[in-house]
Amino acid sequence: MMSFSRRKFLKTAGMTAAAGLVLGDYVVASTPAWRLNSKTLKIGLIGCGGRGTAAAMEALNADPNVILYAMADAFSDHLSDSYNNLKKAFGDKVQVADTHKYVGLDAYQKLLAQDVDVVLLAAPPGFRPAHLEASVSAGKHIFCEKPFAVDAPGLRRAMAASDTAKAKNLSLVSGFCWRYHKPKRETFNRVLEGQIGKVLTAESSYNTGELWYKERQPKWSDFEYQLRNWLYYSWLAGDHIIEQAIHSLDMMQWALGDELPVSAIASGGRQKRTDVKFGNVFDHFSVIYDYQGGRKSFFSCRQQNGTEPSYAVELVGDQGRCIVDCRTGAHTITGNNPWSYADDTKFTNEDAYKESSSRSMYQQEHDELFAGIRSNKPKHDGAWMFKSNLVALAGRMAGYTGQRVLITEALASNQVLFPAEVSWDLKYSLPVSVPGIDIKF
Repeated sequence: MMSFSRRKFLKTAGMTAAAGLVLGDYVVASTPAWRLNSKTLKIGLIGCGGRGTAAAMEALNADPNVILYAMADAFSDHLSDSYNNLKKAFGDKVQVADTHKYVGLDAYQKLLAQDVDVVLLAAPPGFRPAHLEASVSAGKHIFCEKPFAVDAPGLRRAMAASDTAKAKNLSLVSGFCWRYHKPKRETFNRVLEGQIGKVLTAESSYNTGELWYKERQPKWSDFEYQLRNWLYYSWLAGDHIIEQAIHSLDMMQWALGDELPVSAIASGGRQKRTDVKFGNVFDHFSVIYDYQGGRKSFFSCRQQNGTEPSYAVELVGDQGRCIVDCRTGAHTITGNNPWSYADDTKFTNEDAYKESSSRSMYQQEHDELFAGIRSNKPKHDGAWMFKSNLVALAGRMAGYTGQRVLITEALASNQVLFPAEVSWDLKYSLPVSVPGIDIKF
């Protein structure tokens, strides 16, 4: 069977205008010579890996008067590669002096001390609460990649920072890209308006293959090795139910009106990815969420090569069904009020083009972020973005422990995965959880 990954989706969906420079997986619009002026918005990038570099591209494409002004990453090679690629693509819109390139675990603090207006948070998820908290404290508008925390104490910190950002009239746009996808906005709005009647059950999935791995180099400390392979350590990534599959959970939550479940019960473990190089994360989860009124949602995710891929949401109502499939592009309602995005005459070929080119959902996130800043109407996703993180967190806790986890217990948990202090000589590891034995959360 073919595996499906977000990277493959990006390659097929496209990123930016067809006329431009090709850079890796992305097509980036070329830009004329550009000069700083009084209305320029300065961008700071924190986390210069692939996702951070892509976010910087989208931010630079979102507004005609923005520059990339500062960059920060734990690793100098990440920053250098990102800078070179962005400079090649955007020319004078990348104005990052050597004195504004910060490397190290405290690099984000040095960047936030600079005169930047907008920060893009794309470091590994375990760092996100501290980065979000510091960004709000520094008075910056924020694009915050998902997820927002790997444990409940971190999530509570992130939620508090979000409240402060809103009080300070600061933008906070999340990396839940499907919320910015025009077909899904249209489809889920129809569900929320009752086109399939009362939703009785929901199913979602994110089943894919294995992701990247970086072989250990002789000079790497234990901490550097884990940080360069952060996907495989729950204290850095939260496990793949939180780091990757959270996209499907977020779509499901969206379709259910962002109502929080009452509880979660789950199974999960390591069937194929048992090598020590895969750290302490699971390779599959299956979760049942119970909601008020008796309705349920069913969720599954796995990262196993050679298995059937699935990346979809299906909703069953008392008047019809809704199917949204991220692999096939289907956005369909059947039953009493049938409808399909592809067949709706109000959506033109131009709409379809925009969804696969420069106005992709990734670009739309940044378009709306910068439009809100320009109009002094900051966009703020905090009302719902943390709920989806909490739902994923409850699912992971239920999978790790084999116990039913109340959503209130998940949020109130004092279990800390990400340590209070990190350093290059840190010796820190967490065991693989064993359901029924590791029952504390």
